[in-house]
Amino acid sequence: MAFPVHRVLLLSSLLCFLPRHDAARVGSYVTVSTASFAASSSTICDDDPGRVIAQQQLQRGNGTSAVLRLTHRHGPCAGPSRSASAPSFAEVLRADERRAEYIQRRMSGAKGPGGLQQFTAASSSKSVTIPANIGHSIGTLQYVVTVSLGTPGVAQTVEVDTGSDVSWVQCAPCAAPACYAQKDQLFDPAKSSSYSAVPCAADACSELSTYGHGCAAGSQCGYVVSYGDGSNTTGVYGSDTLTLTDADAVTGFLFGCGHAQAGLFAGIDGLLALGRKGMSLTSQTSGAYGGGVFSYCLPPSPSSTGFLTLGGPSSASGFATTGLLTAWDVPTFYMVMLTGIGVGGQQLSGVPASAFAGGTVVDTGTVITRLPPTAYAALRAAFRAAMAPYGYPAAPATGILDTCYNFTDYGTVTLPTVSLTFSGGATLKLDAPGFLSSGCLAFATNSGDGDPAILGNVQQRSFAVRFDGSSVGFMPHSC
Repeated sequence: MAFPVHRVLLLSSLLCFLPRHDAARVGSYVTVSTASFAASSSTICDDDPGRVIAQQQLQRGNGTSAVLRLTHRHGPCAGPSRSASAPSFAEVLRADERRAEYIQRRMSGAKGPGGLQQFTAASSSKSVTIPANIGHSIGTLQYVVTVSLGTPGVAQTVEVDTGSDVSWVQCAPCAAPACYAQKDQLFDPAKSSSYSAVPCAADACSELSTYGHGCAAGSQCGYVVSYGDGSNTTGVYGSDTLTLTDADAVTGFLFGCGHAQAGLFAGIDGLLALGRKGMSLTSQTSGAYGGGVFSYCLPPSPSSTGFLTLGGPSSASGFATTGLLTAWDVPTFYMVMLTGIGVGGQQLSGVPASAFAGGTVVDTGTVITRLPPTAYAALRAAFRAAMAPYGYPAAPATGILDTCYNFTDYGTVTLPTVSLTFSGGATLKLDAPGFLSSGCLAFATNSGDGDPAILGNVQQRSFAVRFDGSSVGFMPHSC
């Protein structure tokens, strides 16, 4: 279902920066500052006007119509209003386990006749870009954007999630504990001249399918969404004007008006769904912005920024692309086929193709990449062997991360390169922050060989990741 969208160029809002290279590459190893993959404690936002101008020119050349700023929720780029308390790394990993287990459960019954199937869709050239920020929500490390909802608009800081279909915000009236404390004021539908509740008899209500939750107040469509960590939201399904930037508004945007929430939402105002079903933001705006084409760049650190773009160039020129797959009966997730892993410039041996047969979910909501047990064991062994000659002291395991080092006494370290290769030859050559987190190898195992892997957000950071109806593309050093 397409909705009318007002488009005006707004490139001046872009704050995604070209990268700084603090690493010296020598063959299959890289020497980096330990600060590049340590937990960031910077209090200065990395706002380089020169890089802003360069990125604006790149986006203008590609036909992008609007750009929004994306920042780490707890970082200095979020400004004085950023969340005061961030979860510990251990807490993030515990919540990440629940997220990964949830995806595995949903995928466990997804194999049907023919298994994975190619997904295709049309594309066009219109686009809009909105900012995203990295934050801690739904119990794990997530990315957020600030948009506004209603007429007059009310600012809302919402998580962006490629693994969700229904967007929602908390709505007044709603008192604790039914609604939790959030960053911005509650959206009050009674104060918006453009809000309307979706009737139970409307097609939009029936399209909710498993997200439907009967009728509220006699004739209003109800919704309910439950997440992998046990969090949930319940309320009325409605429509209103969603303002992405000062000059880009989506009229008639369908979303959940939440009147009862529970779980680990950590102060966010709601969620912006980027999944593949018809009620997601990308699907609702596909007629206006690129036929469903969208891209994002997750910022590499809390002190830097990224972007989320609806639409964009119709061509994937400059991106390393791989085929977009869909699992039978689970259309929400964006899936690709991982085919190999490299360490120190050498492809891992002894990992059968069957280990990767379940495909790989590309997910912004999972932090740590999950690999089939055989593949992870080979990666871990190769990485440890490549690190051994340097004598870096081992550190205790941190939650699900079992290959950790103590770099306290080192200003720089030499590391083997790590790369991920997908069908068609698309290869992600990861920088150190893309395979190390808090001194640990940022990979873990999934439930079993042949089950779906998950490409987490640590490995995606600083890449522009582009989705269209038939492929997923990766471009390094994009923010």
